Amino acid sequence: MSKKVLIAGAGLGGLSAALRLAKRGYQVEIIEKNSQAGGRLNQIKKDGFTFDTGPSFFSMSYEFTEFAEDCNIRLPFKFYELDPLYTVNFKNSPVTYHLYRDVKKLAEQFKHVEPNFEENARKYLEKSKQIFHDTFDIVIKSNYDSVYHYLKTLSKVNPGHVNVLFRNYWQQVSKYFKSEDARQIISLVAFFLGRTPFDTSGVYTLLSYTEFMHDGYYNVEGGMYKIVEGIVDELKKENVKITYNTEITGFESENNRLVSLIDDKNRKWDADIFLVNADAAVFRGRIFNRKEYSEAKLDKMEWTMGPLTIYLGLKSKLPDVEHHNYYLGNNFKDYADKVFKNPEVLEKPYYYVNVLSKSNPGCAPEGGETLFFVCPVPDLRFKSNWADRDEIVSSIIDDFSMRIKKDIRPEIVSETVYTPVEWQNQFNLHRGSGLGLSHKMMQIGAFRPKNYDEVYKNVFYAGASTIPGTGLPMVLISSKLACERIYKYNAENTI
Repeated sequence: MSKKVLIAGAGLGGLSAALRLAKRGYQVEIIEKNSQAGGRLNQIKKDGFTFDTGPSFFSMSYEFTEFAEDCNIRLPFKFYELDPLYTVNFKNSPVTYHLYRDVKKLAEQFKHVEPNFEENARKYLEKSKQIFHDTFDIVIKSNYDSVYHYLKTLSKVNPGHVNVLFRNYWQQVSKYFKSEDARQIISLVAFFLGRTPFDTSGVYTLLSYTEFMHDGYYNVEGGMYKIVEGIVDELKKENVKITYNTEITGFESENNRLVSLIDDKNRKWDADIFLVNADAAVFRGRIFNRKEYSEAKLDKMEWTMGPLTIYLGLKSKLPDVEHHNYYLGNNFKDYADKVFKNPEVLEKPYYYVNVLSKSNPGCAPEGGETLFFVCPVPDLRFKSNWADRDEIVSSIIDDFSMRIKKDIRPEIVSETVYTPVEWQNQFNLHRGSGLGLSHKMMQIGAFRPKNYDEVYKNVFYAGASTIPGTGLPMVLISSKLACERIYKYNAENTI
């Protein structure tokens, strides 16, 4: 008789784990707090516009291909490569940099500030390549049973990279580039991890290799939510039921096993095995009442940025704005030092703009445009009052209008805003932290919340705040690692 697995949370980690398990004969059921699947990889449909709410591109496409092969399916969505990857504009600068994957083509744009850019970039990317290939499969794609196991795994990494461990992202980039423009632009990828180049380990410069050389960035035809819709369709073929509008509030256990999860309507959900796709740290504290994950303890951990997201539907086109764009100020270091704790930084915001309809015209009415803004802001520990939300949003819209030399205010026909309050309440994110726990050295690998429970032997975790970390490819890997734990547990507990 097949074992029943109950998955709490229908984010990418939960959905992908469900399909992996169902394909191996497990009886799988999913319960989800919200009214539709996807977690942060979600969608808003409003006023004739379609918006991606969270992730707006992905890297490491081979992880999606590997997932499809693991499940013996054809990948249930279509994606295309981005080139340029994105654009970058500095405040009061007439120059807009286009981040092409062709290094020679990229270097042409920097010749006025860094004449040796191509040579420096190739050296930098070669080092990033070495770090990637010497660490990724060994460290990132592994389960750890103890800190000793983790440290033993790290010992297999080329010792030539040890010095990078003790540099931050900015310091590592600065070894290769001299100009501020180049350093700031190459360091932007640290923000993708939800922190800044000044508090992110230099090891993560391996991401520059994935950007420019290894695999690049991709968008999905019809919008990123097609990933979710495609996997949900595959789950239907496997008779996996998803029950929505169901939030877990309690549990029942016997000895060292979880017996059931209890929802907000006092219904009990029984299973042989449980996989939690809610935040691995928050769930342990809020549901299992673990002292080491209390609100006070969570507040002392290092979390990623609190996102302010703005979804605008325009009745006109923006032909000169690319699909992915970053708008920076002129105070990079000062901004980075304050962005996570000081609300005053919002007076001079840095932000990202995604024009989904640029490559997906069906996501906006004819002649219109779909815009998605993301501005990193302090989480609710440092800015709990968002009464000034409209004022901050207005300043971002004004700044964007100034940058593109077109006032978009008269063109806005749809507007939706999420502050960290909405992100916290809708997705149970600690203090509205958008990407979960940060990747500082004592919060990665075996130091991150484990993907197996410390008390209940039949409970496992997948998602951004457990191993290996945040980002769509990482969450896919997370689901695979959690499933490997479940396969092992099942084999050891089958009579």
